[in-house]
Amino acid sequence: MITSLWRRHVLPFTLLLGLLAAATLIGDYFLHRLNLVWVGRYLGIPGTILIIASLVYSLRKRKFISTGNPKTLLNLHEIGTWLGSLMVLLHAGIHFNAILPWLATVAMGVNVISGMVGKLLLDRSRRHVQGEREHFALRGLSLPEVEQAVFWDAVAVDAMKMWRKVHIPIFIVFATLALGHILSIFLFWGWS
Repeated sequence: MITSLWRRHVLPFTLLLGLLAAATLIGDYFLHRLNLVWVGRYLGIPGTILIIASLVYSLRKRKFISTGNPKTLLNLHEIGTWLGSLMVLLHAGIHFNAILPWLATVAMGVNVISGMVGKLLLDRSRRHVQGEREHFALRGLSLPEVEQAVFWDAVAVDAMKMWRKVHIPIFIVFATLALGHILSIFLFWGWS
């Protein structure tokens, strides 16, 4: 039996996203339980640094820089943004002090999800559909029969290709809101 697109690709995506949510809730719970809420306040700084550092992959991909192995940089991008996002989510916690930080957090969440769609769903789904095509062709099905057999999986892949049109603009919204949050902290912090 051929493993379904859902079980092989959508489920891992859902589990990884669920792990981020669970790690955030558990981390926030322990920070509060151990009276270390102040630690969460400062986790936004290394989280933001990790997210910014992970942009080296995007610079390499768009040929702004030529150093670094793209595959290694992609792995570092994925790990850095996931860990950075976790730290920023722990920084945000369950505190609803102002709208700007929460807008930035929501934009970051949407951006993380769209990036995960690109990595976990689109790339793997393309390979899955191509493998299915090859499998059906080896079984002797004609090209129209092969295309009919993989039709719904191919439709799902085409729909997932739209993630690129959302990922970069959402990152720009996130970066703008995060920068606004950071600047407001510097403006309103009691420096004396």
